[in-house]
Amino acid sequence: MTSTAMSEATSHEAKRSAALFSVLAAFGVTLLKLLTGLLTGSLGMLSEAAHSGIDLIAAGITLFSVQVSDRPADADHTYGHGKIESLSAAIETVLMLASCIWILTEAIRRIVFREHLSLKISVWPFIVLLLAITVDFTRSRNLHRIASETRSEALEADAIHFRTDIWSSIAVLLGLAASYSGRYWNIPALELADPVAAILVACIILYVTWNLARRTIDALTDATPPEVRAQNRELIRDLAAIDGVLSVDRVRTRRSGPSYFADVTLGMPRNLTFQRSEQITTAATAAVQRHLPGADVVVHSVPTASRAESVHDRIRAVAARSNLNIHDVTVQEYHHQLHVEQHLEVPETMTLRAAHALVTQLESEIRREVPEISTILTHIESEPATIERPESLERDRQLEVRLRRTAQAFPEILDIHEVFVTRAHNNGADRIQVSCHCTLPDDLPMSRVHEIITALENAFKLDCPEVSRLLIHPEPATDNRR
Repeated sequence: MTSTAMSEATSHEAKRSAALFSVLAAFGVTLLKLLTGLLTGSLGMLSEAAHSGIDLIAAGITLFSVQVSDRPADADHTYGHGKIESLSAAIETVLMLASCIWILTEAIRRIVFREHLSLKISVWPFIVLLLAITVDFTRSRNLHRIASETRSEALEADAIHFRTDIWSSIAVLLGLAASYSGRYWNIPALELADPVAAILVACIILYVTWNLARRTIDALTDATPPEVRAQNRELIRDLAAIDGVLSVDRVRTRRSGPSYFADVTLGMPRNLTFQRSEQITTAATAAVQRHLPGADVVVHSVPTASRAESVHDRIRAVAARSNLNIHDVTVQEYHHQLHVEQHLEVPETMTLRAAHALVTQLESEIRREVPEISTILTHIESEPATIERPESLERDRQLEVRLRRTAQAFPEILDIHEVFVTRAHNNGADRIQVSCHCTLPDDLPMSRVHEIITALENAFKLDCPEVSRLLIHPEPATDNRR
């Protein structure tokens, strides 16, 4: 197993353990609060039990989401399953809103109609609330630590919930204390402390719900993550500083669960080679991942005319844009006007009419690209077929036979091998060039080697006048025995 796979497995196990502990803790606290609320009749305790019940459901959803969100991408979910964490947070938001409505309705009814204001005095609500505060503090700190290490939205949402549980528990604790004090000291106004505490708890839940809903909506609508917005300028500056990047046209980022996805569009010189373009893409990917570790980065390059381009570069760029092969480009200036000569290769099967139309279009595009060009003269050349016909191969074989026969007149030549025949089209005529390796005695002086090679070249050209050039590479006899 690779180190990356081991790290992912460890991260998944840490998230799962934290979520499972959260479920167990939420279940215990919810049960204690519910029993205490029913025994004492405290709306504050019942509202706390409802709040903790929502947290229990949320913890269960979180446990399910972290199990699913870490699954690798598949054919149906090519971006992975990270969005399940945002979906679980959306469900938590709806549940928390429903609990707020119930708590507010019940609290207002008790205040308006003065119902169920008499509470049974007991020490158990205080014990349960203090225990709940201790448990919530422990699991909130643990969840926040794991969420920060694994970048888990679901665990971070749970951690926020449990931090607010501490404050809501304190509010209920103060409300119960005030209600008991009012009953003991016979202060009727303090009888409303319990429903007022419940309203305070509802307000805390609403505040948390609003923040969670906003973050969830941002995640589901692919808004730029806040941590990315904070360093967006620095990221763009790092991308623009890469050698070969002319412009940073667009940077888009989004988050899916713990994973980041970034789409970057960069302007690059249009005369770059594929290899250099790939090097710049690799550097851009590394720059993004320095800010967003482990991000899935896609870099799109836009061919762009740079200020450093020469007229030759601009002409070749126009031809390359049309996938045309030009060479021997010459640019001359007469009376402050540019005159261009170039050679264009076209398939040998193309008709003159089609070739002329192609050249006309190319010259028009070049003039639009470089308006200072006054005239363009294009030499049209036919590009030979890449596969030789059998007759050509047979002619090449006959040239090799005639070369070997000519070499027999020189006793010093021990062997002729690696004979290679090339044909080039030039101004409608074939130019034939022959190259070969020639074996000679080891101790033959170089002056004599030169004489023999020159004599062989002259004799072969007399025998085969169609050959324009013969290239001979001399080798010692021992070299062939290696």
